[in-house]
Amino acid sequence: MYQSITITGRLGRDPELKYLPSGDAVCTFNVATDRTFNDKAGNRQKETTWFRVTVFGKQAETANKYLAKGRSVLVEGRLAIDAETGGPRVYTDKQGKARAAFEIVANLMRFIEKLPANSESGGGDDIPF
Repeated sequence: MYQSITITGRLGRDPELKYLPSGDAVCTFNVATDRTFNDKAGNRQKETTWFRVTVFGKQAETANKYLAKGRSVLVEGRLAIDAETGGPRVYTDKQGKARAAFEIVANLMRFIEKLPANSESGGGDDIPF
């Protein structure tokens, strides 16, 4: 059996890069995906789903270097589940509302927008792991 998820969205803030004790890079960033639809009354509605993405190794460093708040990205990977619930990580926000965090461990990342001309990559390229 195999599971895969692909999302396209915009970063909600700049990526965060850290290094494990082994020296391996880990980069995390949040991606917002939007869905617009008309409800039963005909009113236009917008639904935003947030995903927390984790990227490892050289790709973590590349993500940190080229991605920034507001940039578009396509991510393919697997959902990381909460070991206790078997689903998304559930938590309570600052206002006391129950929330769920959808977490993706990426195995493919693609820049949607072209990177600046002075960058090392031409943009729009798959970034293999």
